[in-house]
Amino acid sequence: MNAFSPPPRLLMGPGPSNVSPEVLAAQARPTIGHLDPSFVGLMDRIKDQLRLAFRTDNRVTFPLSAPASLAMEMALVTLLEPGDTAIIAQNGVFGGRMAEIARRAGAEVRLVSVEWGKPVDPEAVRASILEAPQAKLLAFVHAETSTGVRSDAASLCALAREAGLLSVVDTVTGLGGIPVSVDEWQADAVYAGTQKCLSAPPGLAPITFSDRAVSAVKARKTPIQSWFLDLGLMLGYWEGEGARSYHHTAPVNALYGLHESLSRLLGEGLETAWARHRAAHDRLVERLQGLGIAFVADKEHRLPQLNTVWLPEGVKDVPERRRLLDEFGIEIGGGLGPLAGRIWRIGLMGETCRIENVDRLAEAIAAVLP
Repeated sequence: MNAFSPPPRLLMGPGPSNVSPEVLAAQARPTIGHLDPSFVGLMDRIKDQLRLAFRTDNRVTFPLSAPASLAMEMALVTLLEPGDTAIIAQNGVFGGRMAEIARRAGAEVRLVSVEWGKPVDPEAVRASILEAPQAKLLAFVHAETSTGVRSDAASLCALAREAGLLSVVDTVTGLGGIPVSVDEWQADAVYAGTQKCLSAPPGLAPITFSDRAVSAVKARKTPIQSWFLDLGLMLGYWEGEGARSYHHTAPVNALYGLHESLSRLLGEGLETAWARHRAAHDRLVERLQGLGIAFVADKEHRLPQLNTVWLPEGVKDVPERRRLLDEFGIEIGGGLGPLAGRIWRIGLMGETCRIENVDRLAEAIAAVLP
């Protein structure tokens, strides 16, 4: 049987993004044991890198051996117990997933619903907090991948802190592409993914917990419902002086790749990376508006790294995206939920975020327009 050889693709959808040759080469290095002293040293370096990327001093900061969806689950099931009340803001697909996880954890969910394509409304959140003084946490999506909208994490975390609530922040599409400042926000649990602006392959999820969140976990009256996601058990592997306890077999080679991708991001500089994403977005706006294509999100709330645009009149979603893939080797994404069949999602993330890639996409779209 022949080995699989993937076709060349320019990945300009909602993720994954293209991975650099350096990261791929790092993942091809010889595998060593996940408890090998040399690998334990690498784990410590990765935690330090993630603290810099998240802009936090949180002791509990590490990459979860799982996709970002499981990091969402870890943050919520770690902090919620049956009977707790969770306020969850939904302005897209992923806020809805947060609510479903919280319900399955036995929590009462008070949903703050926002029109898709708009940021979370701090005043609506404030009203929900006043109506539910018993609430334990506020959860929201900072960078909503389904709509391309950025919400004001600083304001929302401040509302939670003022009311004595914990805050859970999804910045899967944010980390590395726009400012993420965990300590400045005073956020309590924040998670991301590797396959977006970090441009590492999918399968790992950086996550960080504040000391306040860790104290809340220690004060639980019931065990965490998931054995694998039990923070105390997990930290027996990711922390500790000298020998570490076995929790699971970490994806050694994937962590080689994450270390390399974080080295590249921090070597470039966070502010420089953010500016690169902004410049590519500005070029995309110029090129697509020149083709008569309108953006979904208002300018002040757009994510530069995840752009949503309305389908031009007369354009069919799936057939034209397939043409972009088959004829030009470019992948973009379609809409989700109520936006399915109505929008395209265009990613400018990490390694993919280059002006020349924007121009290549714009020329391809122009070729498929009626």
